[in-house]
Amino acid sequence: MIPIPVPFPPGAVNCLALREVDGWTLIDTGLRGDEAQSLWAKLIEGPLEKRPIRRLIATHHHPDHLGLAGWFQRAHGVELWTSRTAWLFARMLQLDAWTEPPHEAETFMRRAGYDHDMMERYRKRAARNYSVTVEPLPLGFHAVAEGDLLEAGGRRWRVVFGHGHAPDHLVLISEDDDLVIAGDQILPTITPNIGVYPTEPDADPLGDWIDSCHAFAERLDDSRLILPGHGDPFRGARRRLLDVAAKHQRALDRLVEHLETPRTLVECFPVLYRREITPALEGLATVEAAAHLNRLTRSGRALRRKRPQAPDLWEAAQIGGR
Repeated sequence: MIPIPVPFPPGAVNCLALREVDGWTLIDTGLRGDEAQSLWAKLIEGPLEKRPIRRLIATHHHPDHLGLAGWFQRAHGVELWTSRTAWLFARMLQLDAWTEPPHEAETFMRRAGYDHDMMERYRKRAARNYSVTVEPLPLGFHAVAEGDLLEAGGRRWRVVFGHGHAPDHLVLISEDDDLVIAGDQILPTITPNIGVYPTEPDADPLGDWIDSCHAFAERLDDSRLILPGHGDPFRGARRRLLDVAAKHQRALDRLVEHLETPRTLVECFPVLYRREITPALEGLATVEAAAHLNRLTRSGRALRRKRPQAPDLWEAAQIGGR
């Protein structure tokens, strides 16, 4: 595993280099930027023994995992392998090279209950959007599908898609030993961001995430060695997955009680996080709160009331009980 620094918690993304007969297969890249690019150049000259990088497998489209893929493609002639959804999302998000958030994004935040100061902070954050953190992707990639069997690093890997944190997130399960390359789908100590964004404001990624946790828990036993996208390798995948799913379920139960009184999204922060949401955390808190509220709405446990000139209100559904 190769930890590539990132300027936000948890501080690094784990990339992998799998030795091939004629070079290397890499898994994930780190963010676009001089620091990560310089580190990779040193790795190629040193530990990677100047052997050619033949292929890059990106677990999903998020910048800390795909940020330097375009550089590897242009500078090293690397072939990019990822899910079609990840590639399309990355190409689409690169078009959002704006310095001011679009009308739909501002509307999303206002409906969440952002006040004037929060909106000003959001506008400043929005300038550092996806297009800034990911190298432009050249045309052409190799689509990886659910159920594919890949050969890499002297092993056969079965491709299983995870959902919730990112659509069609690649998880590679070795058929020759106990290794699992999990990306952000299975993490040892933290939970990945599960968020709803202005691109799809009515999505239910938390429902997708909980379903994926249970599906992987049925497939993986606790003896597997998980190679996560962040943190240290660990065993105990099934236990961890079920714990994470239960944690989110408890958060949903707390939230529906909180909604006995109608609330805006921002007014749900205290019951979901039980910590002060500083300005630096407002963005993540907002998209995760939206995911929890959408899950309650989709499952019939909460109702959403849209108001033209004021933030939306959510309240617990009374019909049929909870």
